[in-house]
Amino acid sequence: MDLMKSVFEIGIIPVIAIDDPDKAVPLAKALVAGGLPAAEVTFRTAAAEESIRRICAEVPEMLVGAGTVLTREQADRAIAAGSQFIVSPGFNPDITRYVLEKGVAMMPGTATPGEMEQAMSMGLNVVKFFPAEQNGGVAKLKALAGPYGNLRWMPTGGVNTKNMMDYLNFDRIIACGGTWMVKKELIENEQWEEITRICKEAVKTMLGFELKHIGINCANEEAAVQTAKLFCTVFGFDYKAGNSSIFAGSAVECMKQPYLGSLGHIAIGTNNVERAEAYLRRQGIAFNEDSRKRNPKGKTVAIYLQEEFAGFAVHLVQK
Repeated sequence: MDLMKSVFEIGIIPVIAIDDPDKAVPLAKALVAGGLPAAEVTFRTAAAEESIRRICAEVPEMLVGAGTVLTREQADRAIAAGSQFIVSPGFNPDITRYVLEKGVAMMPGTATPGEMEQAMSMGLNVVKFFPAEQNGGVAKLKALAGPYGNLRWMPTGGVNTKNMMDYLNFDRIIACGGTWMVKKELIENEQWEEITRICKEAVKTMLGFELKHIGINCANEEAAVQTAKLFCTVFGFDYKAGNSSIFAGSAVECMKQPYLGSLGHIAIGTNNVERAEAYLRRQGIAFNEDSRKRNPKGKTVAIYLQEEFAGFAVHLVQK
């Protein structure tokens, strides 16, 4: 498993401080049910090590890491418990080097260019940015993106459902860390359904699914022209001819020859096709690999689902 790829695909990493290891597994299951199968369990509490051990054993689909790791001893305990990655609030060269020498992924906290350069000198290309909002937010990261072309960040601190897209819409952000879906009182009161609801809300915002257009399979180019012009005449849509289809406005695409789908296709826009694909795969949805389209940077910008919906093929498309 490419761990950083998994972090990117999940997109939001809940940061958990848990006092009772008996609550660790139901909490993990609530996160999975909400579409966020990941957790950074912080060593701010004595229950962290045991909580990590239980989650790893009983909820194997979870991506589990340890946060607020400040000492070698904590790092050893976290790794022994099953942590797949280690996160620290600040940049400690000794701890960072120690974890890397253990062969475990490390995301040290950074806030300044100097700290980021030190991390890069150790071979890291992903670091935590903490506390994000208090240190200039996404505007600062965009300013740093030029000189540090290979560096990606996981901002944590002040990130929530309302502002996370400011970060996630920047392609140098690997994921956002946050505590808003796992507040201490929610865990203490065992409000698992509420945690799941908040997670679902965050995932819905992150993916941003919306109907973009409907494609109609026309018999030939002449039929596509006639159909598109009919929509344009009746509804005042703009007529726009392309190589393989004709658009009537932005909502109706008339195919010059039948393509995927018995009747046509439905395009669902999303903020990030790769994250959306990973999310849907976790729900058991299969994809038509032959339909994958990438941009010049290699990023997937469109892909069809394997299954038809009521005679229509369905594909994801980058907004």
